[in-house]
Amino acid sequence: MKREKEPITIENIKRVHSERRREIKRRLSEFEAIGSSGTDLNLWEEMVFCFFTGGCSARMGLNSLEAVKPILMTAGQDELTNALLGVHRYPNARSRYIVASRTFLQEHCGMKLRKKLKGFDCRHERRDWLVKEKGIKGLGYKEASHYLRNIGYKGYAILDKHVLNCLAELKIIEDPKPPNNRSRYLMIEEKFHNLTDLTGIDFDELDL
Repeated sequence: MKREKEPITIENIKRVHSERRREIKRRLSEFEAIGSSGTDLNLWEEMVFCFFTGGCSARMGLNSLEAVKPILMTAGQDELTNALLGVHRYPNARSRYIVASRTFLQEHCGMKLRKKLKGFDCRHERRDWLVKEKGIKGLGYKEASHYLRNIGYKGYAILDKHVLNCLAELKIIEDPKPPNNRSRYLMIEEKFHNLTDLTGIDFDELDL
């Protein structure tokens, strides 16, 4: 017999959060550690991981990152593509993202990603730079939020299909369709922040 899907309610969210809070906080602490003590290479690897997860699973992203880690700073597009064959769904496109973004970051900031990202006074400007900078390929607002969360920054919503469906089921938003522009992303993100008031759960814990 097919098990019925548990309804999304404020009470159920609170319960599941309570059951998993220790696990959630431990994971967020790992992200904070990368942000505070990881190298610029670590920050670059996290960005590449987010290139890989756009439209694909986290597992595919992890496997793909492991496949290219040894050559991430040195390989050209053909070598990266070959390393991703049979590992990622889009080996050509993702290898192109890596080479183009690496070239830009080397020329723009010498790959000093921590210094560059810390240089933004406004949290929105930090994410906008990742999305709008033509030299960086493969990061929309969801992927850029994912990246910033993974390197310890707080307050960015990763509006994937699971979060959007949850917000729609709670009638916080009308349509779970992924936002296709900055203004709609920010609008939904703000509504998601409002959910923290309803649940009493920390925003980043709720998002994760």
